[in-house]
Amino acid sequence: MVRQDVERIAEAATHWPPPALRPFVESVVGYHYAGFEPGVHRGLPSRHLTIVVSLDGPLDMTLPDGRQTTLALDALVSGLHAAPVAIHHDGLQHGVQLQLTPLGARTLLGLPAAELAHRVVPLDDVLGTAGELGDRVATAGSWTERFAALDDVLGRAVARTSPPRPPRAEVAYVFDRLVRAAPHGPGVGALAAEVGWSRRHLAEQFRREYGLPPKLVARILRFEQARGLLARPRRPALADVAAVCGYADQAHMTHDWVAFAGSSPLAWLAEEQLPFVQDEVAA
Repeated sequence: MVRQDVERIAEAATHWPPPALRPFVESVVGYHYAGFEPGVHRGLPSRHLTIVVSLDGPLDMTLPDGRQTTLALDALVSGLHAAPVAIHHDGLQHGVQLQLTPLGARTLLGLPAAELAHRVVPLDDVLGTAGELGDRVATAGSWTERFAALDDVLGRAVARTSPPRPPRAEVAYVFDRLVRAAPHGPGVGALAAEVGWSRRHLAEQFRREYGLPPKLVARILRFEQARGLLARPRRPALADVAAVCGYADQAHMTHDWVAFAGSSPLAWLAEEQLPFVQDEVAA
């Protein structure tokens, strides 16, 4: 139970990194939630890798690969995934979350997104400046100061890093096409024809770079848009969300929600106690 003398706090601040960082870190959200019932917050699949720096102690989570083990970390990076990450909380969550692009994984972490797919790892395993990043975020006195520290540490990391080996132009093109055209983009067969590859070769090369096949990424992008619509204060009807997002019907959307969120849309909305950090960017 939540102590009655704990004030309920629901605070979020969105930061847009400077242009030099934007190809690698699309956005940053600072969050502070307190006074909520203990429970489980689900980190849902999206087109981004996620960096989290906790300001209230280690995060306790169940990993997205089906294992029931938990991982307690103060700073972490989560790769692209197709199942929810269960974050166990006691009613308090305080930290900073960064949306990292696949190109950001190559530039800041020195590895393709595929090497982190379906995984959550300590940030200091893959980012040399993780210690400085965590210390400066933890000691800053305001969101403005925390965001400035992030921009400084990551900006210097980009400036001193040799340009990474880029992904194959064809797979980068297909990923960009899927993101820009979601949720009504062309099918995998059409995209393979655009780059002059077979579907099988495209799927193999795409998975080698991102860790997920293109058809699955297209489904995640559609789910991501539906999640954003459902998290709005004035939530549209489920049937309308399904139609806007290109699902055949509401049952089809529910099937994908069970796969990606672990529950139906209405059950997810009822179970989530904390505000949706992933959707602060779209607010």
